[in-house]
Amino acid sequence: MADGNRQVVLVARPTGIAQAEHFAIRTSTIANPQPGELLVRNHYLSVEPAMRGWIADVGNYATSIELGSVMRSLASGEVVESRHPDYQAGDYVSGWFGWQDYACVTPEQIVQRTNAQEMRASLGILGINGVTAYLALTLVGQPKAGETVLVSTAAGAVGSAAGQIARILGCQTIGIAGGPDKVRRCVEEFGYDAALDYRSQDLGPAIAKAASNGIDIYFDNVAGAISDTVLPHLALRGRVVVCGTASIDRWAPWPLGPRVERHLLVKRARMEGFVIFDHMARCAEAVAQLRAWIKDGHLKWREDILDGIAACPDALAGLYRGENHGKRLIRLV
Repeated sequence: MADGNRQVVLVARPTGIAQAEHFAIRTSTIANPQPGELLVRNHYLSVEPAMRGWIADVGNYATSIELGSVMRSLASGEVVESRHPDYQAGDYVSGWFGWQDYACVTPEQIVQRTNAQEMRASLGILGINGVTAYLALTLVGQPKAGETVLVSTAAGAVGSAAGQIARILGCQTIGIAGGPDKVRRCVEEFGYDAALDYRSQDLGPAIAKAASNGIDIYFDNVAGAISDTVLPHLALRGRVVVCGTASIDRWAPWPLGPRVERHLLVKRARMEGFVIFDHMARCAEAVAQLRAWIKDGHLKWREDILDGIAACPDALAGLYRGENHGKRLIRLV
């Protein structure tokens, strides 16, 4: 095919949060699919907090993206040409297609089939964010009706889903978010029983008041000072689901803070990390449950959509500046 595939590539390795200058947009030839491959025209590109770790040159749960390579990302789009018997032109799919207009992929890179109406949702509430919230909460947190669940970044794509799922399962829910708008949204849109503003409140006393019997499950998306404040309020046999470390902008040198061992020992608590890549075999199960809850009106979500591939280079930095109001996506078509 002729030239015409715009791609966002990593051109410099950041030491903290990637900024626009760490990326460049180039135009390359649209690839012709080989036997067993299909060509997807991306309609939406996903922006994930976890991308920061994929870019880093230090040890991470995912292989670092090489300089000069297309930025790794989930995307959703339409199959425009297929040389695989299980797919045909006109199918809609989402998967690991990268920040680019077109992706020539194999079925192994496809996460799920979707449709024109669910392309955006397949990257959010019915994609990695919703699936992470559901599996991390149920597999690691193991909530029981009547327990208290506290979620950080409670208005975000993962946090808002985790809070709603905890509520559906009969738990009391408390959210931590930044700013009055996000705090209000936690209660009014996502149904939290209480929401705390880490920017304007003294979190320690506020947590003690909201969770008078302690926190049974802490769904941690941030680490750092917020989590240091939460851990003393764990209930006996509390569980900490470590899902993200968004408040730490770099891990070299390793940041120091209060020791957590005494809290875990005295409370007989458990802390466990969750990485979605360990649980991909359960994605279909999770999506089916999430879709059922959506159909019943139990799950709500927000999207923050930027237009055009030119928005990609600064999209991740904007996420960490807290500019987004919901799941951040880049719309190409």
